[in-house]
Amino acid sequence: MTAATGTVVRNRWLSAATWRNLLRDYPIVPLTVLLVLLVILADILSPGLVNQGWVTSIVRQATVLAILAGCQTLTMLTGGIDLSVGYVASMAGFVTATFVHQPGGWPMGVVVALVAAALAGLVSGIGVGIFKVHPLIVTLGMGLIVFGFSNVWQLQSVQTGAGVPNEIHTIGVGTLGGIPNDLIVFVPVAIVLILVLKRTGYGRMLYAIGDNPIAARLSGVRSWQVLIVLYAMSGVLAGIAGLVQSGLANTASVTLVQPYLLPSVAAAVIGGTSILGGRGGYSGTIVGALILTVLGSVLSIVLPEPWRQIVFGSIVVLVAAAYARVTAEG
Repeated sequence: MTAATGTVVRNRWLSAATWRNLLRDYPIVPLTVLLVLLVILADILSPGLVNQGWVTSIVRQATVLAILAGCQTLTMLTGGIDLSVGYVASMAGFVTATFVHQPGGWPMGVVVALVAAALAGLVSGIGVGIFKVHPLIVTLGMGLIVFGFSNVWQLQSVQTGAGVPNEIHTIGVGTLGGIPNDLIVFVPVAIVLILVLKRTGYGRMLYAIGDNPIAARLSGVRSWQVLIVLYAMSGVLAGIAGLVQSGLANTASVTLVQPYLLPSVAAAVIGGTSILGGRGGYSGTIVGALILTVLGSVLSIVLPEPWRQIVFGSIVVLVAAAYARVTAEG
């Protein structure tokens, strides 16, 4: 209260609006705090659990989820979503494995798999950008198409499974000085995505389309071109995630990465990306993927598998809903 006027001067840091704006504009701050608290809780529940080996394991598991969540972050920024990433990623790992004993070997398999993943994304982008079909419908259908082609390829190859190339397996499970090898793949991907979103005109167009598609069109943005490139990029990212996961699991199947689909959406939402478009970033998504991975580890300590799935899903829904409400505009 001031002596002259008798009015009360409120500390702006006590304002709910201030904290809401902080969470909306700098989501990585509270997310990092939550991640640290979960790590502390894990060590309390199982003393000695948090060590170098545990951290390495968490990073390995979170890498695949973070790459797939990158697909969701990019598409959600435009108000879309990509439900095909699980099957596309699984296809990439499986196709690569079937080339182990073929001409060209596994490097040719990687090329074929990533080209196929890009084509799947390209078709999704055409459906969304040119034919204006809702992304949920297009990508869900594309996922089923990719799954069908993967089964056809499996029958043609006369294989129900395939051996993962040693080089990819080494990337998935190997370490260099205690640092997981899969970071060799993830770090460049993360840097590219962050720079694209923050430093390029293409990134600004993604935000513009998600924030106000009409204004973006009137300003000269060719949304259909942006969306075609976007979904092709999402397909390639999914393919990379599938290769890493096949190396980590040391197996390849046409459904290997499908369980990561919904967690990838949750990681993006928890990381501060609005499913309505126009707001978010990849840095928060990375932390969101780490949070979900650590949360899964914590729950595995105290609950059996069936209950763990129920509680994990419930927590994800509640956290995502609460975060979306707190950071909502207005």
